[in-house]
Amino acid sequence: MSRCKLAHRASRPAKNKRGLALVTCLAMLAAVMILSVGAANLATEGERGARADRDRQLAFHAAEIALRDAELDIEGVPDPDKSRSARFILPQSVDFIAGCGAGDSNPAQGLCQPGSEAAPAWAVVDLADDGKQTARAVAYGRFTGRRLATGSASLPARLPRYIIEALPYRRPGGAADGGQAWVFRVTAIGFGARPSTHVVLQSYYRKEAPCCS
Repeated sequence: MSRCKLAHRASRPAKNKRGLALVTCLAMLAAVMILSVGAANLATEGERGARADRDRQLAFHAAEIALRDAELDIEGVPDPDKSRSARFILPQSVDFIAGCGAGDSNPAQGLCQPGSEAAPAWAVVDLADDGKQTARAVAYGRFTGRRLATGSASLPARLPRYIIEALPYRRPGGAADGGQAWVFRVTAIGFGARPSTHVVLQSYYRKEAPCCS
């Protein structure tokens, strides 16, 4: 009888070791699972951040080409049916109005008085508005005939747009009565593959006066 009890007592340490090993394995598996989930989340966040950065770069480039389109608008294009460059030689208040010309049928669309220092035109106008009757910013290519593909995953969701403000300018060293010169402040908005992603850029452009004969 005593031998059986001794054998029974001797087997307990082995069972305890197996139970401890099981608990250790479960703890290690839980730790591995936690680390795996964390790594997956980091990878997802990294991909999401990279996608957002690519979309922002796309919007940035779209805004850049809108600035170039506005400069071509100012200088003029060979097609007389599209060009309105004459409006930029001596900007008149009938064209450059407070709040900018509105509507796709308006030949003075996007031409703006600069407004006040506290509320410049570019800060007040809704650059993203593309309503046919209400849009004050000019869609890319309207007055230049240039085209830009949009709508696919790797292209801008919408055409970029711009406005042009006429600012008085005095040439360095010029006489006070040397006549009025102008510089144009161009503000452009570009969109990414998602319409909610947009970038606004601004530049200044001076049109050279035509040479006298």
